[in-house]
Amino acid sequence: MALFTKDSKKENKAENATTNGSEDLSWVLMDPRVTEKSAMISGNNVFTFNVAPQANKIQIKKAVAQKYKVTPVAVNVVHQQPRKTMKRGRKTHVKATKKAMVTLKKGDTIELA
Repeated sequence: MALFTKDSKKENKAENATTNGSEDLSWVLMDPRVTEKSAMISGNNVFTFNVAPQANKIQIKKAVAQKYKVTPVAVNVVHQQPRKTMKRGRKTHVKATKKAMVTLKKGDTIELA
């Protein structure tokens, strides 16, 4: 006697597929990263964002498409490790961050200002 049949597994997969299409990805993008380097590469249709540590490339790509109404072509992710430094003779701690560099389709742009 089995608790689950093959039919119930198919129904669960169908329910998950319908909910994934309109999922809320507002938690993925924290803020745009505005630095000299990001300003230089923005001329090549590459925009940099601080993202949530749990986010993956697919979620980042969907979040940028939803929020800014553009078409991302590629996403590169960089993990910055936590580190300890000395400042004025005191030990300080810098938190770990995650940033994503999103390449957009030619002709698309994002206004960050």
